Amino acid sequence: MSDPVSPQPLPSPSPQAALPPGDENDASMSFWEHLGELRRRITWTAVVFILLIMVSWFFREYLFAVLKQPIQPYLPSGSQLIYTAPAEMFFTYFKICVLAALFLGAPFYFYQLWAFVAPGLYPGEKRLIWPFLGCSAGLFMLGALFCYFVVLPLTLDFFMSMATEGVIPLIKVSDHFSFAVGFIVIFGLLFETPLVLVFLGKLHIITAAGLRKYRRYAILGAFVVAALATPSPDAINQILLALPLLVLYEFSIVLIRRMEKRREKSEPA
Repeated sequence: MSDPVSPQPLPSPSPQAALPPGDENDASMSFWEHLGELRRRITWTAVVFILLIMVSWFFREYLFAVLKQPIQPYLPSGSQLIYTAPAEMFFTYFKICVLAALFLGAPFYFYQLWAFVAPGLYPGEKRLIWPFLGCSAGLFMLGALFCYFVVLPLTLDFFMSMATEGVIPLIKVSDHFSFAVGFIVIFGLLFETPLVLVFLGKLHIITAAGLRKYRRYAILGAFVVAALATPSPDAINQILLALPLLVLYEFSIVLIRRMEKRREKSEPA
């Protein structure tokens, strides 16, 4: 009599089966391997950042001249920016080089971040990350350029007009650097509004109808920002500054509404 056939054990599921469809090699990486990969990415980022600072140092006077340009027409005749501490000019140059290294190396820094997190992302998330980063960088640069060519001249024109015959402005280089860069960064971030709103819409936190409902508050906020950026009572200047922010807000509503329509079509009836 033949022996009964013993049941064959079921094959154990592969560890990769439960993972998101990213890089399968990520499944075999241990905690210390992940830590080593992170250390390698940070090291390359730091090396490139330091090299860009060193390269920017050779162009420090040109970079400083670019930042000085908006205030130059409003300085008294024969006047220049000054510095009152021995190391002030050196540290101002160094800050400018650091800022240049951050801007110039941004694509490489984002790539290092992408290369580290990409194995754990779904294919759909991988397709969205590059358009997201591209739009983010483009909107920030658009806001920075708008501030440099429009906001700073209007703001400096108002503040420098406070000078009288008995009061001459003597502007320190460090003060002007902080003032100009602060405004540029603020407007760069303000121009990220569509990206932030679309992201919130993607998460179902806000809707196009909700943004339309609160449009009046957005208009008020845009004019408050314009009034703070340009204390001048000139209504034309304030409208000029508020208008781009309102356009970005309306553009966000259009994008979110299109996203909602695609979502409605994809849902089963």
